[in-house]
Amino acid sequence: MLRIGDLEFEFPVIQAALSGYSDGPMRAIARRFGAPYTLHEVVLDRLVVEPGRLRRRILRVAPEDHPIGGQLMGADPEQLAEAAAEMAAAGFDVVDINFGCPVRKVLGRCRGGYLLSQPETAIEILRRVRDAVPSRVPVTLKMRRGTDASPQSRHNFFRILDAAFDTGLAAVTVHGRTVQQRYVGPADWSFLREVRAHVGDRVLLGSGDLFTAHDIVRMLRETGVDGVTVARGCIGNPWIFREARALLSGRPLPEPPSVPEQGRVIREHFELAVRAYGESRAARIMRKFGIKYSELHPDAGAVRDAFIRTRNVADWRAVLDRWYDPGRAWPPGRRKQGPGDLIAAGARAEA
Repeated sequence: MLRIGDLEFEFPVIQAALSGYSDGPMRAIARRFGAPYTLHEVVLDRLVVEPGRLRRRILRVAPEDHPIGGQLMGADPEQLAEAAAEMAAAGFDVVDINFGCPVRKVLGRCRGGYLLSQPETAIEILRRVRDAVPSRVPVTLKMRRGTDASPQSRHNFFRILDAAFDTGLAAVTVHGRTVQQRYVGPADWSFLREVRAHVGDRVLLGSGDLFTAHDIVRMLRETGVDGVTVARGCIGNPWIFREARALLSGRPLPEPPSVPEQGRVIREHFELAVRAYGESRAARIMRKFGIKYSELHPDAGAVRDAFIRTRNVADWRAVLDRWYDPGRAWPPGRRKQGPGDLIAAGARAEA
C-alpha cells in the first residue's frame, strides 16, 4: 500500500514523468498493465500560465486518466505557484515539482536540478506552491541526491528535503544519481537507505536504475522506500508493471511477452496516438516508442531499423504486419536485463 495525501494505491510502483514520452497514450497503456498512478510529462510553468493551444492541451485531463500527477519545472517561485494552481484547478490529482532534471539546457536556465544548488529559492518555490494549491491536492517533489558529491551539495539536499516535509508536501521522490552524473554511472541506492532513516515515517519514493521487475523488488526491499517511480525502464516495456505485481505478490515472473502480444499492444498504443494527435503527427511521435518496443523482439535489430524508417501510418502498419504477424511461428520474446536480473540469476545458480 502506498499513500500520497488522501490517495491510496494498493501497488507501490508508479510511472514517472518522462519528458517527451509520458503522454496520454503511454499513460493509458501503463495503466492497462497495472500502474496505479501515472505522471504527465514535465512541463514548463510558463506553458501553463500563458494562453494558447498548448496550454489548453496540457490542462485537458481525460476522465479515464485519473489519478494523474502534473509535474512542473521553472525558476520563478511566483510563476511556478501560479502554474501549480492552474493544474490543480484543471483536475490534476497531484502537483509534482521537478528539482531533478539534469539536462544542460534546463540547468542553464536555472530550472530542474539547478535548484538543488539554490536552497533559498528552492524552499521558496515549495512554500509558494503548497500555499497556492488547495489543501485537498497533494504536492510532491522530485529531486536528485544533490548537485554533485560534495559536502555542500549534501547539506543543500537535506535542507531542501526537510523543508519539503515541513512545508506540508505529501511525498518526495529521490533519484540516486547526482545532477552532475546525469544518466551516467550507477544510482546510489545506499543513499536512499540513508534518506529513509532520516525522514522516518514520511512518504519516500525511490528512483534510478529500475529497468526490470527484479530491480523494482530489490529497491523496495533493500532501501525501505514506500514506493518507486519507474522512468526509462517502462518506455516500450509496460509489461514491467505486470511483472512487478507478480513478484511482489509472491508469484513467479511471467514469461516475456510473445511477439503477437507485443504487436497487439503496439497497435493499441499507436491507435491511441492517432486519436490523440492525428495520423501524421502520431506516425512521427510513435517512432521513438517503436524503437524502444523493438528491444523485446527476438529480431530486435531489424525491427528497430524498420521503425526508424517509418514516415507515415502506412509504414507503421506495414512494420506491424511484417514483424508482429500473429500467424507466424515466432521465437520467444526477449526480456530487458537489469542489475536485479543478474543478481537473481546468480542466486539461482548458487542454489
